[in-house]
Amino acid sequence: MSKYKHIFFDLDHTLWDFETNSKLALQQIFTEQKLSEKGIPVFDNFLARYKTINDRYWARYHNNMVTKEKLRHGRFYDALKEFGIDDTALAETMAQNYLDISPRKTALFPDAVEVLGYLQKKYSLHLITNGFAEVQWIKLEHSGLKPFFEHIIISEEVGTQKPDKAIFEIAMERAKTNATECVMIGDNYNTDIVGAKSAGVDQIFFNPKKNRSRRLEVTHEINSLLELNEIL
Repeated sequence: MSKYKHIFFDLDHTLWDFETNSKLALQQIFTEQKLSEKGIPVFDNFLARYKTINDRYWARYHNNMVTKEKLRHGRFYDALKEFGIDDTALAETMAQNYLDISPRKTALFPDAVEVLGYLQKKYSLHLITNGFAEVQWIKLEHSGLKPFFEHIIISEEVGTQKPDKAIFEIAMERAKTNATECVMIGDNYNTDIVGAKSAGVDQIFFNPKKNRSRRLEVTHEINSLLELNEIL
């Protein structure tokens, strides 16, 4: 019998398939903005450059080195510049298009809905996610995930983000529980796993790519969401 009463889930890369949804959105924007006629003939080349730049911006954002607005616009402006396109207006259009299109994509990780349905019958489910509030709410609405969760804690709304233990403490306070009754499930070792550990919360590391770079022990590790049915 599991000792847990409350399960905290991460959203992006754990339930909502960020890589697939983002690629679909960027492919649509690439086509609609006719980038192949503006000096970027191959979509995959643009995608690779954009992903590198986007990761760099997010790292800077998490370290309070750039603003939300700079991240949203700069990643597209810099990606276009890589191909010799210096066009602020185009970058701004693409940035807005991405915010409109991407969160409305609905690809989820395999078995996500089935597993959540199974767990919801046994536990109180909650969500802890870093990200921009308006975007995360759209994802939850359009993907059908929202009804599974009793409390949804979004970093931008509460003023702190994973791995800060404060966001886990806020989540526990809202759920009226304590660390011994909780477990955190997420794909990001540094934010989800190390963050939960710092708050005294058990962790389930969702590791579909079987990454071996982690340094600290985790309570459990899974490679597919379906394995949660065996643990919980």
